[in-house]
Amino acid sequence: MGKKALITGITGQDGSYLAELLLSKGYEVHGIIRRSSSFNTERIDPIYKDRHDKGTKLFLHYGDLSDSSSLIKILGETQPEEIYNLAAQSHVRVSFDIPEFTGDVTAIGTVRMLDAMRHVVPKARFYQASSSEMYGLVQEVPQKETTPFYPRSPYAAAKMYSHWITVNYRESYGLHATSGILFNHESPRRGETFVTRKITRAVARIKAGLQEKLFLGNLEAKRDWGYAPEYVEAMWRMLQQDKAEDYVVATGETHTVQEFLDVAFARAELDPKKHVAFDERYLRPAEVDLLIGDASKAKKKLGWEPKVKFKQLAEIMVDADIRLLAEERSGQRIRD
Repeated sequence: MGKKALITGITGQDGSYLAELLLSKGYEVHGIIRRSSSFNTERIDPIYKDRHDKGTKLFLHYGDLSDSSSLIKILGETQPEEIYNLAAQSHVRVSFDIPEFTGDVTAIGTVRMLDAMRHVVPKARFYQASSSEMYGLVQEVPQKETTPFYPRSPYAAAKMYSHWITVNYRESYGLHATSGILFNHESPRRGETFVTRKITRAVARIKAGLQEKLFLGNLEAKRDWGYAPEYVEAMWRMLQQDKAEDYVVATGETHTVQEFLDVAFARAELDPKKHVAFDERYLRPAEVDLLIGDASKAKKKLGWEPKVKFKQLAEIMVDADIRLLAEERSGQRIRD
């Protein structure tokens, strides 16, 4: 009989890829979704529909990281052996506008889940989605597990709390609790408000004549960009280790937003100079200028290393958005 896993944030980019990975390994997968007046399950709809056709073991439960009682109830009902905490208010720029909500969900939500786990399923293994944004004003290049944190946004500060409370519960209560410090990872399922997807979506629309301009903020910010399906594989590998430890997951390469822009527009044979304009509204109050990770520990202990490189990643996303737009325009795909 396969293992049971519980995923918070299952409807997000990482949650959907992780659900697919675990199902392919024979897991029974449970996901927590928030109750709302509209469905937000587009990323997992294909596998969720397979429940009837193929007997896929995917089950969804209404709950919220802001509500301890729902977490206790779901853990009690599902009795998972692995818990992946991926849910968060995850948009860095937006976290400056809603800092209190970001802290409640992204930070305190983690301790709610850890404490529920401690009381209900203390033998389970816990994965916390930490973030390279915690390094912020970087104290060391490249950044590794021992690099000091210097968060530069409410989101990063909340993630830092989550990271250290996970360490604290591991050391205080003996929980198998691991944090993956994941650097930026993208895919065709990336949310459209994130800069990479905003760029590739705009490229598709400009190519089709539906959009003329793309407005962006800081084009000189440097990021370490990887491919999301590969990064969820690293999450799973962390929870298969006998000893819980923290790991950086990154490509070890850094590129500017401008470089991503250039590759994406070139893929569609467009000139970004004709279509891209600056808008100060997209600047952060405090910028993170450079992120580049050292994933040598993950390579050594987990046997994990990235395969999809920067240029290929940008091209995968552009191609996917061009296809998606063509489907939408032909009526094969209807957007909410």
